[in-house]
Amino acid sequence: MRGRVQLCAKDGFELSGYMAGPEDAAYGLVIVQEIFGLNTRIRDVADRFAAQGYKVVAPAMFDRIERGIEMGYSEEERLRGRESRTRMKDSETVADIEAAAVAPGTSRCGIVGYSLGACVAWLGATRTRVFQAACGWYGGGIAALRDEEPNCPALLHFGEQDASVPMMDVEALRQARPEVEICVYPGARHGFGCDVRAPFSQVDYDLAQRRTLAFLDNYLG
Repeated sequence: MRGRVQLCAKDGFELSGYMAGPEDAAYGLVIVQEIFGLNTRIRDVADRFAAQGYKVVAPAMFDRIERGIEMGYSEEERLRGRESRTRMKDSETVADIEAAAVAPGTSRCGIVGYSLGACVAWLGATRTRVFQAACGWYGGGIAALRDEEPNCPALLHFGEQDASVPMMDVEALRQARPEVEICVYPGARHGFGCDVRAPFSQVDYDLAQRRTLAFLDNYLG
C-alpha cells in the first residue's frame, strides 16, 4: 500500500503522513523529513525502505506550524524551512513521532531521519521508548543533546566536510556517547545522502544506506 494517512498525537493534534509498505510487514519504520517538509524526496525515501519490507510512515512534521509544507531545495525555501524549524516544540515533535510509530501496527519500530530529521530521530531514541533502533543522517543539533542517553541502539552518519556539523562536535558526541555507532564519510558534505541536491555522493550514500539497512535488520529483526 502507498498513500496519505492521518495520525493522531496523544495531545489530540491530527497530522498528516505518508505510508508505504506491505500490510503484513513484520517491522515498522518512521522516516523523518529534512527542513523542506514532507516532499517528493522524502516520500521516495519512504518508498525505498518500503521496498525492503518495512511498513513505513513519514509524518508531516511541520503540520503544527502550517499544513501542506512541501518544498524544493532553493536558498529561499531553505530559509523558509529554517524559520519553520525554529517554531517546532520538542514536546510536540516527540508526540508526533510517537503517533507515527504506532501507525504501522507492528510490535517493533525503528526511526530514520535526515538533517532536521536526524535530530528528531535522536529525540525518538532519548525521550521515548517506542523505538527499537534509531538512525540519523547529518544531524547538526545532536551534539548539543549528547548528554541525553538513548533508550535504544543508535547509528549516526556524518560527512567530514559538513559545514553544518563541525568534526569537533562529532568528536564531542563520540566521547560523550561511546555506545552510539558513529560513521564519518571522508570528503562528504551536508546532504550527501540526498540525490536531488548538489552535495550528493553516490558512493557515500550507498555505503551509509547499506550500514543503515544492516543496523535496522540487526536490531529490529
